[in-house]
Amino acid sequence: MKPAALEPSDKALVPFVSVEHMMQLIHRIGVEEMMAGIALYIEQDFRRWELFDKTPRVASHSAEGVIELMPTSDGEVYGFKYVNGHPKNTSEGLQTVTAFGLLADVGTGYPVLLSEMTMLTALRTAATSAMVAKHLAPAGADTMAMIGNGAQSEFQSLAMKAICGIGNVRLYDTDAEATAKCAVNLAGHGLGVVTCSSPEDAIEGAQILTTCTADKQYATILTDNMVGSGVHINAIGGDCPGKTELAPGILRRSDIFVEYPPQTRIEGEIQQLDPDHEVTEFWQVLTGDAPGRTSDRQITLFDSVGFAIEDFSALRYVRDRLEDTGLYYALDLLADPDDPRDLFGMLMRAKP
Repeated sequence: MKPAALEPSDKALVPFVSVEHMMQLIHRIGVEEMMAGIALYIEQDFRRWELFDKTPRVASHSAEGVIELMPTSDGEVYGFKYVNGHPKNTSEGLQTVTAFGLLADVGTGYPVLLSEMTMLTALRTAATSAMVAKHLAPAGADTMAMIGNGAQSEFQSLAMKAICGIGNVRLYDTDAEATAKCAVNLAGHGLGVVTCSSPEDAIEGAQILTTCTADKQYATILTDNMVGSGVHINAIGGDCPGKTELAPGILRRSDIFVEYPPQTRIEGEIQQLDPDHEVTEFWQVLTGDAPGRTSDRQITLFDSVGFAIEDFSALRYVRDRLEDTGLYYALDLLADPDDPRDLFGMLMRAKP
């Protein structure tokens, strides 16, 4: 046991939410309920978009993937996420995406929350998709095509059910085992699930088309002739330079909505278009500064690459739900000497 003088003070301790804790929190709240709650927090923060520091994420690219830092602040709280994207990982038994994140008090610079974000990013990505679709998808949409049935597919499907009210999902993946996995996982969750043998089959009768594939390359998951009028496309697979999913012709026929143009023009589907191609920042739809869906025949496209404010919102949601749960470790993260000027003295007193 440490001597009392060496015990960390309350100021030294930061709540740390482990993967185990996060899963327990999700089950305590409910998967769909938690995604709906995160979506509300994201919408609240999008409505105060102009308060936030905004910058494209800092990315370190390699032949195998990318490692990124995603920072933001609303002037009172600072947040960042570390996240990677390595498509080859699944062949080695590893996750394509892993992440952790932090919130800190702007006034002192002291961290107030450290959390896993591999699980939380899956929830916030799906929550963002469904929050946007709630405002852009055609009225009465009840069917989604889920093209790409990897780690995000079940979350996307259940978020669209919880937030947009869809009742059916049509699944397709080039890997039939991924589709079978997704279908099994969605059984018993109140969705009608159809497995499909082609993307054309999957989008038949669907009003919402979600593409979420992992290959780090220019790809055409949806060709121009596959997409008719009156649908909402939720394109979330493209998230780095050189990685796309949609034919350029689809983009030119669509009204395109994005998170943060300086980042999306580098990483999103619109990297295929001229740098000045017109897009709408989605926060402006929420504040009434720009129109969303204006007709039944309109194709709306959410070119989503993920933005730091969404992670900030998700972390803020988790922090607000932690009190009295015990679902965190008090992590001895910060040195807190009795005299702030005497860090060396604190070190010497700890000498064994």
